[in-house]
Amino acid sequence: MTTENRAHGLSCRLEALARTITRFAGSAMGFGLALGTIVVWGVTGPLFHFSDTWQLVINTGTTIVTFLMVFLIQRSQNKDSLALQLKLNEIVAALDGASNRLVNIEDLTEAELDVLHRHYARLATMAKGDVDLRQSHSVDEATTRHEMKHGLRNNGRTSKGALAGSAPFNATNG
Repeated sequence: MTTENRAHGLSCRLEALARTITRFAGSAMGFGLALGTIVVWGVTGPLFHFSDTWQLVINTGTTIVTFLMVFLIQRSQNKDSLALQLKLNEIVAALDGASNRLVNIEDLTEAELDVLHRHYARLATMAKGDVDLRQSHSVDEATTRHEMKHGLRNNGRTSKGALAGSAPFNATNG
């Protein structure tokens, strides 16, 4: 067995273990076990005269569990986030008129996301003035429709009355 195969096998086993523990920790049984542990610890306090060792046991146990749960929660969040992004990418890619620039948007920098946010905020502002909510599909289309609807286009140029900063998003002006 090669090192790569062993690493893959270990990765699969760790993933299965993490999935099992995540399910258990989020279940009523998991909560019951945690609650039972605390109750037993509290009840045994008088037996151990509330000693430093008695306190150290619960402190050490909860610290270890918390440390491991942080990684399990992060793993679960990463996986859920990726699955959600893939589903959204599929929807964006499949919808007619949707802006394909949103596929893999999670890979953009914060500055690029801010630029897109400003454009979609502008789209929302324009949409508030529209009676038919189904009218706009993308920032570019919304800008064009808004300008045409209000007679702001003159031979391919936007008149002075156009929405400030209404140029479509691209890498050069983004």
